[in-house]
Amino acid sequence: MTAYAMAHVHSVEFGPDIVEYLERIDATLDPFGGRFLIHGNPAEAREGSWVGDLILIEFPDIERARAWYDSPVYRDILELRTRHMVADVILVPGVPQGYRGADSLRH
Repeated sequence: MTAYAMAHVHSVEFGPDIVEYLERIDATLDPFGGRFLIHGNPAEAREGSWVGDLILIEFPDIERARAWYDSPVYRDILELRTRHMVADVILVPGVPQGYRGADSLRH
């Protein structure tokens, strides 16, 4: 079942470390089947408020999302981002094909 890495980016201090991180991140995703779905595009708040940027990366499953985040190759560049960015980052499994909103009532 598909899974996602999601970051709500509150602020970024853009500089050489962030440039290097962006230049290297795709190579960390490839072995785990990760791909960007959203990468900081402007959000249109329809309810409540939204400040910051959203990054959404899709993985084939939660195991590969965890393996990517914990991998030595990603850990090697992680500090390039965390030193210069304030963000909330989560990993979350998706729902199965054909899922309907009322399916949540079964839990």
